[in-house]
Amino acid sequence: MRARDWVRIAPLICLGHGGFMLKRYCSALLIGAAALIHIGQVHAGAIEDAVRRGVLKVGTTPTYVPFEMTDKQGRIVGFEIDLLKVMSQALGVELELVSVPYIALVPGLKAKKFDLIGSGMTVTQQRNLTLNFSDSFIVVGQTVLLHPSLVGKVTSVEDLDDASYRIATTEGTTGEAAARRFLGAARLSSFATPEEGVRQVVDGMADAFIHDAPYNLIALSRPENSALLSLEQPFTFEPLAFGVRKGDFDSLNWINHFLNQVAQDGTYDRLHDRWFKDTAWLEDID
Repeated sequence: MRARDWVRIAPLICLGHGGFMLKRYCSALLIGAAALIHIGQVHAGAIEDAVRRGVLKVGTTPTYVPFEMTDKQGRIVGFEIDLLKVMSQALGVELELVSVPYIALVPGLKAKKFDLIGSGMTVTQQRNLTLNFSDSFIVVGQTVLLHPSLVGKVTSVEDLDDASYRIATTEGTTGEAAARRFLGAARLSSFATPEEGVRQVVDGMADAFIHDAPYNLIALSRPENSALLSLEQPFTFEPLAFGVRKGDFDSLNWINHFLNQVAQDGTYDRLHDRWFKDTAWLEDID
């Protein structure tokens, strides 16, 4: 029985039976039912809030090629951004991207600065304790970029687990967590953006850089990084998904159905091919 039904029926129960204890019980029913209705109104899901507002606010860090990045015109573009645009169109709302540092995404979501996280975020058990994730929209893994001086010396990630090697990562990412897990003997340093991490290796300040495979693949295609070596085989399994606040199951339900729909109607494949098979967009990226 729904809470609204209790609000309608409980007074009839009270009228039909006497007794102090029963009246107290009926009063408790009324208060509880009213509280349930109030909670349902106050805690509307993020997707419902976005529809009511007319704007879907998404927290993102535009440094993850080709998922979210900034083009030469200063616009945030990428594969995940295109998915979010289609999502907003399906909702009939505008898309507002809120650019924040990666380590500020989860705190920003909790503080309701945006409705969801769309920033190439990997689903991990630790993160799942503080937010809920949608179904995965792609699976990636960590790979390694190496300084050219290590040709023939390093053939697997295990070879880097030595105090003589300097490893660069991006702070707050699963690449950083993977380096700490698998390369505990090496000297680790974390940087604010992946570009800074790659630059450390190019300049000889670090021996290797660990990050998600799609980003490293694109980084290698840039002329300034062409001398770097790559261990192309991912050594982790990492599903990426959208993040919402804990308990927002209505939004999760809608987002999951959306992802299923675009997978079935060809939209996902079209967007995926644009960003992962066609490289024309590279000319528009800084």
